[in-house]
Amino acid sequence: MATSDNILQQVITYQESSLALLINQNPWIATANKKFNNFQNFAGNCNLGDTVSFDLPPRFVANSSLVATFQGAEQRVQNLIVDQAENVAYSFSAQQFIFNVDDYMDKFGRAAINELGSRVGENIAENAVSNTYRTFNVPGPGSNVIQPINSYQQYAQALANYRNFGSPNAEAEVYVSDTTIPSVVGSGLNEFALNRNNEIANSWMLGKFSNAEFYSSNLLPIHTAGTAGNAGDVLTVDAIDPTGTLLTLSNASSDIDTYKDGDIITLATAGYDAGTVANSLFFLGFTGHQQTSQFVQVRVVGNVDSVGGVATVQVFPALIDDPTNANSNVNTSVVGAEARVCPSHRAGLIVANKPLFAALPQLPEETPFPTGNMVDPDSGASFRMYYGSLFGQNERGFVNDVIWGSTLVPDYAMRIAYPL
Repeated sequence: MATSDNILQQVITYQESSLALLINQNPWIATANKKFNNFQNFAGNCNLGDTVSFDLPPRFVANSSLVATFQGAEQRVQNLIVDQAENVAYSFSAQQFIFNVDDYMDKFGRAAINELGSRVGENIAENAVSNTYRTFNVPGPGSNVIQPINSYQQYAQALANYRNFGSPNAEAEVYVSDTTIPSVVGSGLNEFALNRNNEIANSWMLGKFSNAEFYSSNLLPIHTAGTAGNAGDVLTVDAIDPTGTLLTLSNASSDIDTYKDGDIITLATAGYDAGTVANSLFFLGFTGHQQTSQFVQVRVVGNVDSVGGVATVQVFPALIDDPTNANSNVNTSVVGAEARVCPSHRAGLIVANKPLFAALPQLPEETPFPTGNMVDPDSGASFRMYYGSLFGQNERGFVNDVIWGSTLVPDYAMRIAYPL
C-alpha cells in the first residue's frame, strides 16, 4: 500500500478503545500434528516447494494356512510439501511513523498476525475436502438433500461409522460447524444425562463424549459439488479399470460440470435407491479385511464433464476386490452398482491419532533488513516480520509473512457433510 493511501488519526482526536480483534474460531493450527514444524532442519533452507516424506503403516493380508504364501512388502509414504505463502505488508512516511504510529505498531502487528493466522487455518481446513474419501451424513435413498445435524446421537453415529472401518485406539478429534452447536446442545438438554447436561448447560459447548474431543470452527471449507450431486442423479457403474481407480459412470442428467474434484461418490447395490433390494456392497476393514457395515465411498480426483451422460472418473482410493491383495477394500465387484454423489456442503472432519500434519517453519532473515521470527505459543505457528526504508525515499515498510504446508492421511479421516 502506498503511503498516500494511509488513513491515520491525529493523536489528539481519539482515545484507544481497547477493543479486541474480531477473531475466527480457528483450532486447525493448534491441533494439527506439528512433528515436522522445524521443517528447515529437514529441508535445508526451507524454500517454497520443499518436501518431507513420512511413513504410513504397511499393509498385509493373512492366508488361511500354515503353508507360507509370500507377498510383497511395500513401504508406504506420504508427502508433506511447504507450498503455501501469505504476507501482510504496509508502509508509512517518516512523519507518519514518528508522529502517528510509532507507539501503535504492536496493534498493527497483532492485526496482521491475526489475518495471517486465519488464512493459514482456513487452508489447513481444506484438507477436510482434499484428503478424505469417507463421509458421514450423505443423502439417503431417493433424496439429494443433506439433513441438518442437531443431536448427540448423530455425532455418536458419525464416530461409530468412523471406527467401524478401523481407527487408531486413540481419542478422536471432531471439527464441527459452530452454527450447529446450539441445536445439538439444546436437544441434549432434553435427554436424561444429568452430569453431562450440567456441563453443557454451563458452557453451552459439546464437551467430550464417546472418547472424542469436539472443536468448533467457523472456517470449515465449502465444497461445491458437480451437477450430478446437486441434481441427485442415480448413476450406474458401467466399468472399472484394472487399477480400480477409473470408474465409468452413466445416467448423468447434465454433461456440464458433472463431477467436481473432491466430490464424494457413495456406491450401493443396484436397486437400493429405489428400495427394491437391500444393499450388499460394503467396505472391508482396513486391517483384517473383514466386511464392515460401511457403504463404499470414493473421492473424485479432478473435474470431469460427461458426454451423453457417460464419463470416466478418476477416484481415490482404488477399489479392489481381490482377497489376495493387501489393499483389498470391497467385498464384491462394483460393476453394476448404483452411484450417488453428495451435493454441495460444508465439510467438518473426524480424525484420530493426529493424522492432520502442518508445517509452519521459521523463515530465514531478510538481509539486510532487521528481521524477527516469533512462534505463537498458542498455535505453534512461526511468523516472520521485517522492516526497512526505501533508500533516498520517504517511505518505511513493514512485512509480516508466513509459509506453510499441510496434509491429511485419508485412511485416518472422515468428512462430515453439513447442509449449506
